[in-house]
Amino acid sequence: MADIDVLITFAEKDNETSKKSEQGWVTQFKKFLELMLFQVLGTRPTVVIKSEFDTATAPAMDNASILVAILTKDFVQSGRCLDLVETFYKNTASSSVNRVFKVLKSPMTLQEQPPRLRDSLGYDMYQLDVETGQMKEYSDFFSQEAEKQYWMKMVDLAYDIHEALIVLKAGETKSTEVKNLFKRKTIYLAETGHDLSVQRNIIKRELQRHGFIVLPNHTLPTGLEELEKEVKSDIQQCTLSVHLIGSAYGEIPEGADRSIVDIQNRIASEVAVAKRQSKEDFSRLIWIAQNLKNASDRQKAFIDTIRRDTEAQEGAEILQNPLEDFKNIMREELLDLRDRGSAESVNSKSIYLVHDRVDQPEVAPIREALEKSGFKVLTPAFEGELLDVRKRHIDNLRNFDGAIIYKGKVNDQWVRMKILDLLKAPGFGRNKPIQGKALVATGNLDSYKNQNMTLISSDSNKAMENLKSFLEEFKS
Repeated sequence: MADIDVLITFAEKDNETSKKSEQGWVTQFKKFLELMLFQVLGTRPTVVIKSEFDTATAPAMDNASILVAILTKDFVQSGRCLDLVETFYKNTASSSVNRVFKVLKSPMTLQEQPPRLRDSLGYDMYQLDVETGQMKEYSDFFSQEAEKQYWMKMVDLAYDIHEALIVLKAGETKSTEVKNLFKRKTIYLAETGHDLSVQRNIIKRELQRHGFIVLPNHTLPTGLEELEKEVKSDIQQCTLSVHLIGSAYGEIPEGADRSIVDIQNRIASEVAVAKRQSKEDFSRLIWIAQNLKNASDRQKAFIDTIRRDTEAQEGAEILQNPLEDFKNIMREELLDLRDRGSAESVNSKSIYLVHDRVDQPEVAPIREALEKSGFKVLTPAFEGELLDVRKRHIDNLRNFDGAIIYKGKVNDQWVRMKILDLLKAPGFGRNKPIQGKALVATGNLDSYKNQNMTLISSDSNKAMENLKSFLEEFKS
């Protein structure tokens, strides 16, 4: 392991001050990063700053684990700074770990950035004046504005550096083992529109605190072909993808007619289908913001597609609730990644008897018949907190062998939602095929003929006889 954990490189002008008594921007940055890394790592890191005129290039470059470049126009115009970056890249070319991070002290487009740094993870640490739209550097690092942007990005940077250092300390020779160790704990947190970037960062930090690896861990390409290739590669490494959908449609890559947000969701859906066919663990969580007043027509159309299109929903759970509730649900999902299937019965087949509270009395004879036939009966929960009720439903969807939906006093929309839940069961972590589905209902059943289910009319005198026939066929 190298002697220096983090080497910070910068242009001399970016650390100058108007008063000798003041500390420069880079000096302050180094102090704050050291504090953050100490909190995350649990040990005091070795952080060194090196300006463009520092002559100790070779020793520093040979002994540094991570390079942080303070990216400004002065940095780009400095041949010394660019040479240092190039040297570091050459020294670490064989490494499989992301070891270069860029901090933007002031706004810069990708085209303005050095080609070597365009794909590196970037952290915007300048201030945006909401009223004027003007960008400016932070001078008061403890203002309310700094809390919202500077410190949040500082935490992001500290966690990302921490993640890289953990892998590096494990040893490059063990990189394959490390990758395998983390694979089942890797999550794809999709890039969002600008309106949800802060919320995404909060969720990212929480995931990292709980030991999960979060992808993408690099700036996504601007071209469509390369973007699709990288997104697919990242999602295939994951057991869960999380998508936050807000009012902003998102950036549209070069050569594309869809936004990055839209493209990531489509690719995740395709990966979900492929993983289900190969019986691999994979689920998707899609959160839609409750307030969509400022959404464009295109974004509204995209959201409507997500809600209505069964194919787009393949293997996905879609929620439109307060963000804190969504985060709680996501935590439950992550905890369950470790112990899926533990509730499965090994002695008998289980049937999930899906019904509403209002139909509970009418369902009792069906439940009795199932139990007499030797089935383990899974039922919905109607009491307790919303999260507990939902968790019971998801657990049942993961573990049942067959399902019977009962329609009595409930409407057709309720039934269709339950049928859709069965279709989405793989997205909740189900890793075995559904062996049988039936709908027991009053009234006309013609509208359900194309749902690939056994239809049993509860109006008929032969309702129980038809149910028993379904159960016999299910057993066989």
